[in-house]
Amino acid sequence: MASVVFENATRIYPGTTKPAVDKLNLTVNDGEFLVLVGPSGCGKSTSLRMLAGLEEVDEGRILIGDRDVTNVAPKDRDIAMVFQSYALYPHMTVAENMGFALKIAGVAKEERDKRVNEAAKLLDLEPYLERKPKALSGGQRQRVAMGRAIVREPQVFLMDEPLSNLDAKLRVATRTQIAALQRRLGITTVYVTHDQVEAMTMGDRVAVLKDGLLQQVDKPRNLYDTPANAFVAGFIGSPAMNLLSASVSGGKAMLGELAIDVPSSAGNSVTVGIRPEGLTSAANGFRVVVEVVEELGADAFVYGRPADASVKFAQAGDEGAQVIVRWDPKNPPKPGETVTVEPAPNAVHLFSATTGERIK
Repeated sequence: MASVVFENATRIYPGTTKPAVDKLNLTVNDGEFLVLVGPSGCGKSTSLRMLAGLEEVDEGRILIGDRDVTNVAPKDRDIAMVFQSYALYPHMTVAENMGFALKIAGVAKEERDKRVNEAAKLLDLEPYLERKPKALSGGQRQRVAMGRAIVREPQVFLMDEPLSNLDAKLRVATRTQIAALQRRLGITTVYVTHDQVEAMTMGDRVAVLKDGLLQQVDKPRNLYDTPANAFVAGFIGSPAMNLLSASVSGGKAMLGELAIDVPSSAGNSVTVGIRPEGLTSAANGFRVVVEVVEELGADAFVYGRPADASVKFAQAGDEGAQVIVRWDPKNPPKPGETVTVEPAPNAVHLFSATTGERIK
């Protein structure tokens, strides 16, 4: 087992000037499950590939344990990687696929079989050891790919969107299996995903990236409750946080008829963030014209637009954005109705309108 440390790690692809990963400083503790999450192009897969040795590190360095591996060949880093594609050999059985890396490394057959059988037991693959990959489902193939990594007994697991080829129901089942398996094995794991629900449910800690820059790294609960900036606030959580621009006057931020107390340091305008479950029905407050109601059984979500045309969404590219309110599923409003809501106590997050940073 080992920790992983990125020290000012930077990757600039040839022909570009903007770094794909820009001075990444991040420590993954021994035995920790850390998830790298962010939108497409944020640098999460590049960071993982730098750790694996598949991408060069242009500046800074990477350590596994106390060993600087920045210029060490991938095969000598004592890591095992699970990719989005299963990359199984079609002509080999499950057992042969899982034990192939050990065979190449010259491990004795008896030891090989022992490790393969142990991994197969962990992953519920024992009945399939003599089958070829074509006779397996997508979920089973992904478990074989994981078994191939486990038998190597590496210091670090690297997983690059391993569930993205699975259907929705299987993804949920497999992510719980991976998280439980990692906790049982105790192997340091760095996991990349674009799915923030996956990140929140699997990781001991989650690192959020945007445009190659680390935005925040923390426990999932802390990311949700105290996002460091408006980007993290809008990215973490499903449905997303409502982020609205509000002008400030006399120590109050105004959203239509709703007045919100803000500190004197806020300036002339702020970004107000309120999660869908932080809004409650009220007699006076912020008015929303209902456009769509999603009824999910145990929950209902109201999607609409501000009734007051002066209220604008805070983030660029939010032309099609909607205000989202979690509603009593037994009594949802109808599309076309106007509802009035107010934030529950302590449900308001304030961010700088210029920098996006959280206002304490």
